[in-house]
Parts: sequence; C-alpha cells; structure tokens
Amino acid sequence: MPGGRLTQQERRRIALGLADGSAYAEIARHLGRPTSTVTREVMRNGGPTAYRADLAHRAAEHRARRRRRTTVPRSPNTPPPAHGRDPEAVREYTQTLTTVFMQSGLPRMTARVLACLYTTDAGSLSASELVQRLQISRASVSKAVAFLEGQGLIRRERDERRRERYAVDDDVMYQSVMASARATAHLGETARQGVGVLGSGTPAAARLENIARFVDFISESIARAADQAREILHTEPEATSGSVT
Repeated sequence: MPGGRLTQQERRRIALGLADGSAYAEIARHLGRPTSTVTREVMRNGGPTAYRADLAHRAAEHRARRRRRTTVPRSPNTPPPAHGRDPEAVREYTQTLTTVFMQSGLPRMTARVLACLYTTDAGSLSASELVQRLQISRASVSKAVAFLEGQGLIRRERDERRRERYAVDDDVMYQSVMASARATAHLGETARQGVGVLGSGTPAAARLENIARFVDFISESIARAADQAREILHTEPEATSGSVT
C-alpha cells in the first residue's frame, strides 16, 4: 500500500511501465506512489533497461531479512538518535538523495559518498568515518573523493589533530554551480568555433551558432543567479510554523 514497501505486483507494474517507455513520474502516478520511490527502486535494481520485477522483489526481501537479523535492540544506556530523528526515515532519505545524484551523472559509489556528507550535521567526515558509515573500502572512498574534489563538489580540510577530512558547505555549493556555468560557457565557445570550420551560412554552422547563443544565455543566467542568490547560503532559514524556537 502507499507508504509501505512495494509489493511484487507493484514491481511488475513498474516493469511494464518501463517496457512501455513511461516516465518514472507517470509510473508513480499510476501506483499512487512518490516518484522518488519508483526512481530509487529502478536505480537500485539495474536501471531502466535491466530492471526485472521478480529479481527486484527477491532482493528487497533479502534486504529486509538481513535488516531484521542485524537489528539490535537499543539498550537503555544508548543515546537516542541525534535530534530525535527516525533512523529508518534518514536511511530512506539518504537513498533517495543518492539516487538523485546518480541521475545527475554521478557514479553510484560517488553519489553515496556525497549523500553521506550532505546528511551529516558536521558536513565533513574522515576517510575512516566514510568507510565505517558506508561499509566500503578505503580505495572506494579515495576514488570517490578524488572525483568529487575534481568536480568542485567537496573540499579537503584538516581538523585540530591534522587529520584529513572531506567537507561540503555553502561555499562549495556556490563554487560547484559556478564551475557548471563555466563548463556550459566552454561548450558555447566550442560550438562557435565550428561555425568557422563548417562555413558560415551552411545548415551545420547555423545549428552550431544557435547552440552557442542558447548556451551563452544559459551560462550567463546561471552565473548571474548564483551571484544574486549567494547570500541565501549564509542566512539562517526562517522558522516555519510549528517549529520550536
């Protein structure tokens, strides 16, 4: 039912929707489920071209059994989850965020590392902490953080004990958006170079010129909007109704 785990019948309907070329949002609407639920289900089980309903259902049952076996009752001396959070809800949200990062082009392991960093209150973790939280190897962490740093999505820092940590913060987000704007502008420059090569007035040159003008507008708009909105990243969100002050 909506809000609970996907049933085998629902997974078969997802598979049929994918076979028909339906978008995730359309499939989710027919199921009465959030789009993120369908997206996460498909990405977790091979992607749209390799998704198999029965295999996905068996995998889900296996994960559920494994969680039941490994769940240990919290002792009275164990501190409650930070800020009263529901651990299961946090886990589900982190998976959703990971899926969104994957849809934006990040490899799965890299997306997991980035989602882990963004859902950490400190906004930074060491390699050892990432290994422990994600249950992955140090080599996987090293590869993921190298990629993320190269894309401007994280930065390295040192704590008071001179240990290296990987961090996400407001400035990292701004710099990442600006890097995207520069990459988009470079595409426009490259397209415009093709106009001279292919001959002004030819259909191919006209196509590239239109692409260049379009991309120029987009990159300039992104950079301008990021500059105008940068202060939002450094202000406290206003308290919403019902929040504790």
